[in-house]
Amino acid sequence: MTALETIRRKFELLDPVLDERSRRLWAGAEALAWGYGGIALVARATGLARATISDGCRELRGGASAALPAPAPPGRIRRPGGGRKSLTERDPELAAALDALVDPLARGDPESPLRWTSQSTYQLAAALRAQGHPVGPWKVGQLLRDLGYSLQGTRKTKEGKQHRDRDAQFDHINQAARDFQARGQPVVSVDTKKKELVGDFANGGREWQACGCPEEVRGHDFPDKELGKAIPYGVYDLAANQGWVSVGVDHDTAAFAVATVGQWWQQMGKAQYPTATELLITADAGGSNGYRLRVWKVDLQAFAAATGLSVSVCHFPPGTSKWNKIEHRMFSEITKNWRGRPLESHETILSLIGATRTATGLQIRAALDENPYPTGRVVSPEEFAQVQLEAASFHGEWNYTLRPRVLSNE
Repeated sequence: MTALETIRRKFELLDPVLDERSRRLWAGAEALAWGYGGIALVARATGLARATISDGCRELRGGASAALPAPAPPGRIRRPGGGRKSLTERDPELAAALDALVDPLARGDPESPLRWTSQSTYQLAAALRAQGHPVGPWKVGQLLRDLGYSLQGTRKTKEGKQHRDRDAQFDHINQAARDFQARGQPVVSVDTKKKELVGDFANGGREWQACGCPEEVRGHDFPDKELGKAIPYGVYDLAANQGWVSVGVDHDTAAFAVATVGQWWQQMGKAQYPTATELLITADAGGSNGYRLRVWKVDLQAFAAATGLSVSVCHFPPGTSKWNKIEHRMFSEITKNWRGRPLESHETILSLIGATRTATGLQIRAALDENPYPTGRVVSPEEFAQVQLEAASFHGEWNYTLRPRVLSNE
């Protein structure tokens, strides 16, 4: 338990039985016991004013010889009329004015100048003073807590409009995965991880370093023209708990996505499933592996023809990408492994990806893909007509199979 928590806990236990003077003296004693910075520490823990704690310290230091006001009459804590009225008693409209600034829409004031600011206590105090309410930032913070406000971040919960067959598609994917695995056929989850700047740039998170010796990085995140960006595309094998990541340097296209699936099969999948005749891929609805992309299907057909595998694809419904297994079983672990580390080179990125491990035995291999993957590739109707695509009876646009038939070049 920290010093702040210790003092706060003591105060919560004692406060109900303390009167004004004993509360002041107790706070002063705590501040003196903690030494330098004690007044600020006790003020943060208890919410008492620093002046009150300082008065308690002076009384305790001075003892009987301290120059104190005349004692209060018997049965009273202070002399009649003693003490200053609270700010809210002297300014009854202060709390309402503050509430209107912080929550203008609830008060019918969408034109508030603070509507789009960070709403710091200093800004709020300045705005209140401009309205004729003399108040400082510390008191504003206290009033906000009394009004039920606290500092909070955002929470990702909104998914947008849900498709009416969302749950049914999840059931379809789960059933397909179980069927494939029951037959000993591979099931993989694919997706693109967030593009990363290559170079000595700041990276989110923290890592252990010698005190006072943080790793120095650039002050601005302008891409390095020579190093560019890294584009990690991953393939995660659900049954084997293994993954493959191709780190591209050109563009995140459907051709790059299928090439990564091909790399996984050659480097890992073929050895893991030597008798496989089928492959199930679960993918997001959009991005470089989106269900609307003709290039994705054309290149998957070529992959099927080259490997002899029947490739089935199940896409997650739009707006549900966070349910993709690769996101929270592989990509999240990679992010944790390189947190706080500048990704100085492609070799560094490959090393950190390959070193990612979990208690459940996750293993990942990675390789750099320096091939060009230009955007703007067009699939002609004649070329797409050669794709042997078998659409499922349930949402054939999301669920389909590509048979291993060699494409004609005529």
